[in-house]
Amino acid sequence: MPNWILRGLRTGIKTTPYPGAAERTEGVTPGRPTSTPVGMEAAKRLEALCPTNAIKHQGQSANVDYRRCVACGRCREDGLDTKLSWTDDFEWAALAERAHKVGLTFDKVFGRSLHIRYVDAGACGGCMSEARQLNNPYYNIHRLGFFITPTPREADVLLVAGPVTDAMRVPLQKAYEAMPDPKRVVAMGVCAISGGVFGPSFICAGGVSEAIPVDVVVPGCPPPPLAILHGLLLAVERTSPVRLAANGVP
Repeated sequence: MPNWILRGLRTGIKTTPYPGAAERTEGVTPGRPTSTPVGMEAAKRLEALCPTNAIKHQGQSANVDYRRCVACGRCREDGLDTKLSWTDDFEWAALAERAHKVGLTFDKVFGRSLHIRYVDAGACGGCMSEARQLNNPYYNIHRLGFFITPTPREADVLLVAGPVTDAMRVPLQKAYEAMPDPKRVVAMGVCAISGGVFGPSFICAGGVSEAIPVDVVVPGCPPPPLAILHGLLLAVERTSPVRLAANGVP
């Protein structure tokens, strides 16, 4: 018997148990800030400190809008008299506004077989690097019936990163139009949701929804692989969404 088979038998299964069971391994998520009661003056200081206007003071609390938060860490730097609390979760995906209106009816159509096409719409590379990890043995999305396809003509889900630069607007629209119906779009990362630190600007849109319809959004800069996996599971109604803003706005 080849050595690699023997080694595999001795090692056992190392793939993440998520979503069938909770993931307890350290380092699978960088965490993110959470809305925190800090007092009005401290909340105003934290709001002024945030480079993407993701923190808004509301009464005695500093609320975090995850559609804009890039997890820069300024709200918990050493030297601050008041810091935001951070969570270590990874289920970050939420339904986009369009999905609230039309509803998701994907799971019954595709069951446990789903083909995904990546599109880099002007991203820095961070989100795409995290998404590529889904194919490695630890995350192994094939076990869930998810497969990567090189062509949008075979894709059920378009997984898009980046704020949509002018150079990528038409290619993104063509990729979406080439997909057969029914189809879903997952906007991955803050740039794809709101433009992030790049947009809206003279060269970038304010997110994917300005070019094509979006069904699921996954915040983060970049989101970790399990957060992206949560978004894909949400697209086929195999998990529940979260809210992106503490004030209840979806």
